[in-house]
Amino acid sequence: MKNFILSQHRYLKDIIKFLLVIIAIIWLIARGTEELGYNWQWYRVPRYIFSFEEGKLTAGPLIDGLMVTFHITGISLILAFAFGLTTAFFRLSDSFLAKFLARIYLEAIRNTPLLVQLFFIYFVLSPVLDISRFTSAVLALSLFEGAYASEVFRAGIVSIHAGQWEASYSLGLNTFQAYQYIILPQAIRRILPPLISQAVSLIKDSALVSTIAIYDLTMQGQAIIAETYLTFELWFTIAAIYLLVTISLSMGVHILEKRL
Repeated sequence: MKNFILSQHRYLKDIIKFLLVIIAIIWLIARGTEELGYNWQWYRVPRYIFSFEEGKLTAGPLIDGLMVTFHITGISLILAFAFGLTTAFFRLSDSFLAKFLARIYLEAIRNTPLLVQLFFIYFVLSPVLDISRFTSAVLALSLFEGAYASEVFRAGIVSIHAGQWEASYSLGLNTFQAYQYIILPQAIRRILPPLISQAVSLIKDSALVSTIAIYDLTMQGQAIIAETYLTFELWFTIAAIYLLVTISLSMGVHILEKRL
């Protein structure tokens, strides 16, 4: 009981500290914008999130942009996990060629900025392969996140005790069947939380697709700001939406870690 009270007390202190920091940041921003003579107009922001038309609640452009962000993120996440798992298999295989290809992919992706990769795919490969800007964005994000996901997969597979492999082979299973029935089911339980954390990073990285004129959440915000000049209000709103989404996923990861 005493430990529970102490933990709740620490939790309350952390909340108070966090609120004080937020208040200090808001005060500094308000002070700075006051000196700039900026006129806050928060009352104009809600219409860009939701609006009532003919008695019905209608999604605003920011929500439309958020849906595009979710669409890109969802497809990219599936492809990133596919690239990551394949690369992990290549690195753990006995084939020199597979290991070489996996190393080239990892070094090329992890040692170049995502923005450069996005521009390269859109401006160089896209005209050659005749792919859309949406496909270019998904491919860039998938390749980038897949490189990091591959290390998560590889670490999870390597963490499985060698005795599990021996037991699999003693049952007459080949390597593919051992992965399918014995190794991966155990590894997934260990790597699921970091994989979901990778999904959080993907959501944040997806904001870069606005640089090739895809109307995701960030691009929608830029378009609205160009029309309304509500610079501070809209960027705060966009940041809050990203924060709400990522915190929700992070809380899910925390709960999942406890359950697993």
